[in-house]
Amino acid sequence: MAALTAAGPVLVHFFDPAQLNSVRALPYITEWNRRYLPLGLTTLGIHSPRFGFTADATLATEAIGRIGIDHPVALDLDYAIWHDYGCKGWPALFLWGRGGALVWAHNGEGEYLETEEAIQESLRADDVAVELPRPMNALRATDQPGMLLPVPSAEVFPGGSAAKPWEPGPEGSPLELAYEAGEAWAVTDGEGELSVSVDNGAGAPISVPPAGLSKLAGNGSHEAHSVRLEVSPGVRIWAISFAPGTP
Repeated sequence: MAALTAAGPVLVHFFDPAQLNSVRALPYITEWNRRYLPLGLTTLGIHSPRFGFTADATLATEAIGRIGIDHPVALDLDYAIWHDYGCKGWPALFLWGRGGALVWAHNGEGEYLETEEAIQESLRADDVAVELPRPMNALRATDQPGMLLPVPSAEVFPGGSAAKPWEPGPEGSPLELAYEAGEAWAVTDGEGELSVSVDNGAGAPISVPPAGLSKLAGNGSHEAHSVRLEVSPGVRIWAISFAPGTP
């Protein structure tokens, strides 16, 4: 096991490159890897698919490449590692310290300061004289420690479940929904584009990636809106996901 053979602490993070919470946490993980790799931290990504299309090894590998992960990633397409760790959602982080002891675990977004402090404590356990930087500042207002945020709308699965995508009918029927959040994102695969109209405004075209996330609307504040999506043939929508916003 990598956590038992690495020279220093090991940060293992489970993610899906098309899952919104995973992608929102990634800038922190990428920066921790940059900061602490020279000091002995090993960072390992585990891709356990949230959606059916990211269970395809080729699509998953392409999507991982687009979001810019530099550290090693293992494809856990049958959830073997996921179940071994007892993960409860995306992302899930586990920090292994000296002797293979689990010293920190966290499911979901948030607690970025606490996670970095745990990394630093593990590095100090190996070298009490190590010089460490100040922990990162929050990258978003919603990530500030102690921030109380309105709860965003629940994720929507227009096909009926996370295992079944929605596709436009033969007449190109639109997808419409109302939400309250800071941002709205679409999880899509296929080839083509979609047109987004917010609050009955003019439609704006978006070229969607072959597999991944596309931002539909939002400016960071918790607000109520409606969106109307007109989708070209060949594009499938697996979920509409929402990010929290400031009050």
